[in-house]
Amino acid sequence: MSRTRRKAEGGTHKVAGVSDQTVHARTGKRWAEWFQILDEAGARTMVHRDIAAYLRKNHMSSPWWSQMVAVAYEQERGLRDKNQKPTGYEISRSKTIDVSVSKLYDAWKDTRIRRRWLDETDLVIRTDDPGKSLRLTWSDGETLVAVHFHDRGKGKSQVTVQHGKLKNPEEGERMGEFWRQALDRLEETLNT
Repeated sequence: MSRTRRKAEGGTHKVAGVSDQTVHARTGKRWAEWFQILDEAGARTMVHRDIAAYLRKNHMSSPWWSQMVAVAYEQERGLRDKNQKPTGYEISRSKTIDVSVSKLYDAWKDTRIRRRWLDETDLVIRTDDPGKSLRLTWSDGETLVAVHFHDRGKGKSQVTVQHGKLKNPEEGERMGEFWRQALDRLEETLNT
């Protein structure tokens, strides 16, 4: 029995986190239809880039949806794990905190403040879009961290951390828990 059918029978009917109804509303086809089209195109033997290019050239104008359908297909057919990207695994964690974006951003950018909640001294800020995002090389020198800041109104802001180029699902799980705890410490630091 396919993963799609199992999920449909369980009531959730989502693939790669997207419901059958949503993909149909956005692309005009349901997951099973997309999977059949891709099976017939020989996508089981294609790399991700080629699957997305095939979809874009032959079936849809949206680059985002061609990528989404390609990822869903790869996960459905066992060609890609959850959170797996071409460069490794990637996790994402976010938290909304009762502070302004500028204060939240400063807690990342200012080394003195950052060390109060994040005990990583060897990370390197690679790019900086003040108040909007930071891109970091993690302290291991290999994995990458993208940090995005969003104003949520009324003195609240959200930080989203994406940690990529992780080696395997286990490292993804470990770093997901690490970032959950780190963001809790960040909130505690900013609210004291």
